[in-house]
Amino acid sequence: MHEVIICEKPNSAEKIAKALSPSAKKKLYNKKVKYWELKKDSKDITVVSAVGHLYSLTPNNPKDKVYFDLHWAPAYEVNKRGSGFTKDYVRAIKKLGKNADSYVHACDYDTEGTLIGYNALKYACGQNNLSKISRMKFSTLTKKDLLDAYDNRIDLDMNQVDTGIARHVLDYYFGVNISKALMKSVSNAKHRFLKLSAGRVQTPTLSILVDREKEIKEFVPEPYWLIKAILDGNIEVDHVDGKIFDRERAEDIISKCTGADATVDKIKLSNSTTKPPVPFNLGGLQTEAYNVFGFSPKKTQVIAQNLYTAGYTSYPRTSSQKLPESLDFKSIFNQLKNNPEFGKHISKLPSKLKPNEGKKEDAAHPAIHPTGILPSGLSKDDFKIYNLIVYRFISVFFEAAKFESMTTTVDIEGEKFKFGRRRVIHKGWMEHYPYRKIDNDEFPDISEGDLIKVLEIISDEKETKPPARYNQASLIRELEKRELGTKATRADIIDKLYDRKYITGDKQIEVNQLGENMIDTLSTYCNDLTSEELTRDFENKLEGIDKNTSTRQDVIKQGEKEVNVILGDINKNSKEIGSKLYESYQESNVVGTCLACGGNLVKRYSPKTKSSFVGCSNYPDCTTIYSIPKGTNFLKKKCEKCGLPIISFGKPRQRACLDPNCGKDKTKPHDPKVVGKCPDCGKNLLKRSGRFGEFIGCSGFPKCRFTCSVDELENKLK
Repeated sequence: MHEVIICEKPNSAEKIAKALSPSAKKKLYNKKVKYWELKKDSKDITVVSAVGHLYSLTPNNPKDKVYFDLHWAPAYEVNKRGSGFTKDYVRAIKKLGKNADSYVHACDYDTEGTLIGYNALKYACGQNNLSKISRMKFSTLTKKDLLDAYDNRIDLDMNQVDTGIARHVLDYYFGVNISKALMKSVSNAKHRFLKLSAGRVQTPTLSILVDREKEIKEFVPEPYWLIKAILDGNIEVDHVDGKIFDRERAEDIISKCTGADATVDKIKLSNSTTKPPVPFNLGGLQTEAYNVFGFSPKKTQVIAQNLYTAGYTSYPRTSSQKLPESLDFKSIFNQLKNNPEFGKHISKLPSKLKPNEGKKEDAAHPAIHPTGILPSGLSKDDFKIYNLIVYRFISVFFEAAKFESMTTTVDIEGEKFKFGRRRVIHKGWMEHYPYRKIDNDEFPDISEGDLIKVLEIISDEKETKPPARYNQASLIRELEKRELGTKATRADIIDKLYDRKYITGDKQIEVNQLGENMIDTLSTYCNDLTSEELTRDFENKLEGIDKNTSTRQDVIKQGEKEVNVILGDINKNSKEIGSKLYESYQESNVVGTCLACGGNLVKRYSPKTKSSFVGCSNYPDCTTIYSIPKGTNFLKKKCEKCGLPIISFGKPRQRACLDPNCGKDKTKPHDPKVVGKCPDCGKNLLKRSGRFGEFIGCSGFPKCRFTCSVDELENKLK
């Protein structure tokens, strides 16, 4: 009897094969694709892997004006440049999975993983008979969990399959059709190609950022005063009114209190506790990693996925903040304590292991936790995330931290001031989680009625500040709060906004002119596309498929209807939309002033050469043009010689003037001088000029790429 197990990634396939049989043999299909063969329970088992999605949606007729008639095709046919490597995996699954007696779907247990495996079984193996397919469900790639998942296989959840299909179809309907319509509107209005994208979740996300940007721009600062007193004994007290918006009131307080003494009016001592944190779900891990290490949500998600695939931590794309007892906490801790640093904390754990859990649940997976297997060979950043997960896991089992607080009010000529201090009396979980600062203030030795000398009265004039811009972690939290996107897609959505140049900034997200005008234009002419309600409604409908309260067909039909309404709005206002988007694109891509005619220098993209360049906005009257290297950033700094912007590019990053000929003497002949023979090919070496000044290059370029600096020439030719 032949059984085929389909896995999501090669590492998962290897772990599953070795868990089922230590003597599993590794094989190669076509000298490229690894797979495993083993025997178990009188069955010949083949374990083969996908590499993520092997199949993508594509229109049945590419000439259709709107793409609603779709089918699944091999990813290497749909995206020949980006997915060519999947061809060998599809062929391997087709060959190895042909005519098997049974199939096991062993991809990650979530919507995407379920769809990956289902498509591989349906299209590569040609398998439509669900009675031949069983499903492994696991949250870690440990031998114990994998054996348990294999021995207790379940039926393939077709509701989960339908949810995945519907999500992909909706994303295609909204993303491809609407992006295509927007680009066409620009082409029709301005006869220019402009790469734009919109999406079911992407556009409402950008709208949230634009709303915040407008709040900041429209904010009118208001002056206020903060008044504090410095008392003898290094005590700083703040006026109880906090922000004082009346200048006369502030001046009156200063006048009354200057030169007076302070009387301790009231001292209140109280105790408080700080509960342990809750276990990480993906959003929690992304937020903490950003706050502690400055890692982007996408980076954290990739590292967490790699740690899971390596078997060190559990499945990361989970909403759960709960750790069920079935995880066998003692076994995990017994393995972790082999690391002396972890062992110091684990040795102090209470005898009864009960975690402090959050409210959020996930039927598919528990909260993120270590498996107990200690890693080796991790990168520095991978270790940071692993340690963060381990220390969080350890800390949730400890008792609350206890603090004593001192709140004191003092009187200075009838004006009340106060200060607060807090000190730890029992560190509890905070002793075992090194990513939190522990308050441990010193309490001053004072009593009610004491008279304290006032050393200084300080008045700080300040202005109210606009709301803070989102950072990547706070935006993830906002999307989660508004129920936009999924735990697995939110980081990708933010990445896409950066990629499309709608937003910039690492620590704070700023929306550029194109992003802002995109939302303004869409809000004016097709408001449904920026609507959170529409997006949230579809998310609820997709969840309904999983819960059997709606169907894939109904959700897709509703999606087609909504997209048609949006496309109708775009087509009706095509010229206005195209003109406004192109103008905003021009504004957002202005990098400087043309030295030849005074027009704007604009960064542009050529679909023909698939590269960017800088040209004058007055083209064709002005033909000024500058080539720019791939990955170029434009700095605010200007060239001291010509006034053009300085650009940064390459790895490691280099800086130079936008004009590669800047500083050259235009009266001198441009024929390069022969300075010797190339040590690599024997042809002439020429003294040339580039963005960074003079250098030596081979006349045989591009076949010979020998270069060196002028200073290095003599040493190179010795």
